[in-house]
Amino acid sequence: MEWRSDGILLATRKHGETSLIIDTFCPKHGRYLGVVKGGTSRKFAPILQVGAQLDLTWRARLQDHLGSFKVELVRARIVNAMSDRVLTAGLMAVSTILSGVLPERQAYDEFYRTTEDLLDLLNQPDIWPLAYLHWELELLTVLGYGLDLSKCAVSGNTDKLRYVSPRTGRAISEEAAGEWAPKLLHLPPIILKGPDKADGILDGLKLTGYFLTKKVFNELSVKSPVAERQRFIDLLRQKVS
Repeated sequence: MEWRSDGILLATRKHGETSLIIDTFCPKHGRYLGVVKGGTSRKFAPILQVGAQLDLTWRARLQDHLGSFKVELVRARIVNAMSDRVLTAGLMAVSTILSGVLPERQAYDEFYRTTEDLLDLLNQPDIWPLAYLHWELELLTVLGYGLDLSKCAVSGNTDKLRYVSPRTGRAISEEAAGEWAPKLLHLPPIILKGPDKADGILDGLKLTGYFLTKKVFNELSVKSPVAERQRFIDLLRQKVS
């Protein structure tokens, strides 16, 4: 069995004395693991960095085997993030979340391209946090927990959408909320293509974080994505305060 594809490096872990198992995200093959023989050597050190765009060739005797990767570097991304602690933390959040929540060997072609575009923006610190927020919204959709913010779930109106139901993830207008407003989640205008102030981004991440935590992280019992995501948010908050 063999295939070749571009892919994003999400994580590595040691395998034996000299090899690594790498966790990758590919357009047609989804999240895919494989062994890089000699991966701990100096030769691979600049190649196997989190977020790197790789040219991957996977081989195995049978489809369900772990298999091995031949890797070539297309472009490194961590160098674009290292000058900014927020971007470095953001890159780690993206890679750790994907490694922790995506099922193996399930294709997400469109979402892969969205992720690739997000990581290619790491050299633009002014717009990256907003792009990350919209990436989280798409991640929720991909995993089956997308928010329906197109109209009010009660009245069907599309104006004055101020809240989100914590149960259904659907928008609620200010008028329809009534006395239930204190029990609903705030819908930041930035998510509806409003102003892109940093505090609005943090409000947006609070909303996406609620559903990611409740519907994804808790269900899968994963801790690393929670910690890395929170570190990114904490650093972003420090930067804008």
